[in-house]
Amino acid sequence: MTENGEDIGLHQHYKTPDKGDSVTDSRPLKTSLVDVKPSKEHNDVPALTARNTEGEISPYQPRPPSLPRQSSKSGSVVEPVRNRRLRNSQESLSDPTETGSSTDSLKGDQTLPGLGGFAVNSTAPIRHQDSSVRSYSAVTTGSPVFRERGSSLSEYERRPHSQQSDPTDQRVRSAKVRLSPVHPMGPLPALEKSFVSATLRAANRIDRDCLDYATLAKENLGERLHRNLSDSRLLENMGSDSASVNSMRSNYSVLSPIRPQDVRNRSFLEGSVLGSGALLGAEELDRYFPDRRVGIYIITWNMQGERGLPANLDDLLLPTDSEFAQDFYIIGVQEGCPDRREWETRLQETLGPYYVMLYAASHGVLYLTVFVRRDLIWFCSEVEHATVTTRIISQIKTKGAVGIAFTFFGTSFLFITSHFTSGDAKVYERILDYNKIVEALALPKGLPDTNPYRSTPSDVTTRFDQVFWFGDFNFRLNKDRTGVETLMNIAGDGNMGPLLEHDQLCREMKDGSIFKGFLEAPIHFLPTYKFDIGCDIYDTTSKQRTPSYTDRILFRNRQTDDIKVVKYTSCSSIKTSDHRPVIGVFQVKLRPGRDNIPLGAGQFDRGLYLEGIRRRITRELKRREAMKSQSSSTICTIS
Repeated sequence: MTENGEDIGLHQHYKTPDKGDSVTDSRPLKTSLVDVKPSKEHNDVPALTARNTEGEISPYQPRPPSLPRQSSKSGSVVEPVRNRRLRNSQESLSDPTETGSSTDSLKGDQTLPGLGGFAVNSTAPIRHQDSSVRSYSAVTTGSPVFRERGSSLSEYERRPHSQQSDPTDQRVRSAKVRLSPVHPMGPLPALEKSFVSATLRAANRIDRDCLDYATLAKENLGERLHRNLSDSRLLENMGSDSASVNSMRSNYSVLSPIRPQDVRNRSFLEGSVLGSGALLGAEELDRYFPDRRVGIYIITWNMQGERGLPANLDDLLLPTDSEFAQDFYIIGVQEGCPDRREWETRLQETLGPYYVMLYAASHGVLYLTVFVRRDLIWFCSEVEHATVTTRIISQIKTKGAVGIAFTFFGTSFLFITSHFTSGDAKVYERILDYNKIVEALALPKGLPDTNPYRSTPSDVTTRFDQVFWFGDFNFRLNKDRTGVETLMNIAGDGNMGPLLEHDQLCREMKDGSIFKGFLEAPIHFLPTYKFDIGCDIYDTTSKQRTPSYTDRILFRNRQTDDIKVVKYTSCSSIKTSDHRPVIGVFQVKLRPGRDNIPLGAGQFDRGLYLEGIRRRITRELKRREAMKSQSSSTICTIS
């Protein structure tokens, strides 16, 4: 009991300093300390007593806590506060007088339930707390509650800290073990010049697919090769945060960030007038086609309307003598099979997941299908098609033409497959078919004319940069069968010149009456018409038709040497029809595009693509099962 009749009990006491003094708090007392008599300096302070564990009374000065006491419903203080000496940031870690062992720090952490519910240090004497605690106490004493408490402090507590002696603290500090500072055994490793994190460094690596772009940029006299589809002035005006820019570049691989201001100021006039900075402009074209040439694979085949398709189309689309596959596959069919969808699915199954069907059109039994490499579909414009019938009765669609037109980058393409009037002597009728097609084929519809000054309204082939016309033109050899067979035997080395001297189409093209401006690659293969089904023997029926080059591929360009012929041959392994398919491979010159080209937005026949992939998977599984059963049946084990 105190003099005021208040029962203090075993309370923990803290020192709350005055404003003028350095902010210090005394550490809590041990419960097992012996009686401490107040010094002469403390005689003016009322003596308070507390009972220790042995029942002895220990007089010492009561001090209010530094924090307001939190009481629960039962009236006890809630959690004990962990009392540990923390170093100030201003204290030197290498100071030998301030460096202690880890054992000392562990001793400082050992706490017992304190008096009055506070944590009491079991080894530390009554001493001031460190600077981190003092700073916190200084903040708390700034509040009105602590200012009132500070005004009621005893005279001892208001004295400066230097005048407050504590012999117990000095004894413990003198007995404390000190460790010598640790010095490094060798020189510290040098820091790397790049302070970018490892994650960013890994993300900024150039993909293998983009290595050639960097090489090309160095070759262009240091000119920056932009990978974006936006204005080429974008990166020059960006900030100096190169790490973030490189990271954004690598994340999008070929796309750079686009500023909102560029989106606001973008217009069609920029790409159309200047020709640079267009979405399909020179920068993007050079990235995908450094030589600015695209590969086109064209097939024309009269299927004779057979229901049964070849078991394998690999020799037709992917011959083994070709080193690389091409970018576009254009397949024109005359007298096609009744199930057109099945034919397209077989094409997709053969070409596989690298290609998608960009467009398909038909006119009766005339089928025209365009496949494009999947990576290039974004650079194709909207696709348009038109048809023309050459029959007197328009409902009969066995003869005529179907055309497909689109723009790839800045180059416009027109593909036409047609079937002209048959008969050895009907040359004039075939010329009429040609004239009707070039006048009536209504293309382009919405696509812009890439060169309107060289276009002719009466000729559709003059409205496009690159034109390919292929099909069964039905032009024959003006010679009897015996004479043709004799020339064929002589032309065993691939020289078909003597045969072509009797070709009706070559003669009419020289006269200028048909296919004006068109060219044809040199022919080094035998006539593709007419064979007996399933063999390499020409017509053995009673009609004894003369072998002829009825199936042809012609091309026309606006600029000389825009189209280079890589291959022009026939596929002799496909024998399900009386015609042999004719194949042409070309390298076509491309030009940069402008912003006035309506893009196709990557549209393709997704259902056909999935069905083709499913069939490829099924075929592969069946092949593996067959190989597995074959290998298991041929292996015998001896026990």
